[in-house]
Amino acid sequence: MMVCTAGHVDHGKTSLVKWLTGCETDVLKEEKERGMTIEPGFAPCSTAAGASVGITDVPGHEKFVHHMVAGVSGVGMCILVIAADDGIMPQTIEHFQIMELLGVERGVVALTKMDLVDAATLERRIAEIRAWLAAGFLKDAPICPVSSFTGDGILEFHRIFSEAVNAAVR
Repeated sequence: MMVCTAGHVDHGKTSLVKWLTGCETDVLKEEKERGMTIEPGFAPCSTAAGASVGITDVPGHEKFVHHMVAGVSGVGMCILVIAADDGIMPQTIEHFQIMELLGVERGVVALTKMDLVDAATLERRIAEIRAWLAAGFLKDAPICPVSSFTGDGILEFHRIFSEAVNAAVR
């Protein structure tokens, strides 16, 4: 099964993929220089139960939305990435709508950059996200706070991600 990332630019999609897989998905010289994904990147990932999935890391910048669409086509599940310090942003909404239009039906939410906000802000973000997702395909998706800087929440995210993958392949 293929899984894609989705979300606003600079919300931590590529960093999360690196934590999950150990792979650097930004391989172009320009991506490294700009610190921004331009082309979809791919990485293999193993779940806690030993299932193997491919992760497509897509660009979040609005100028590269056509690359995002190409990367999302044919995936079975998504990781919607939202930064705790920014919350829901324009490309978060756009990526969500694209995934819905393309028929993605499952996913998990990674609430990244949790190290940049206090506990009250983190809880407020979770409530905002839950309310926003209430009418869409991710209405029952788990929301997992993580920090790619400190590693906090990564193991819990991997466990929840693994459970979601296992449920999707059954």
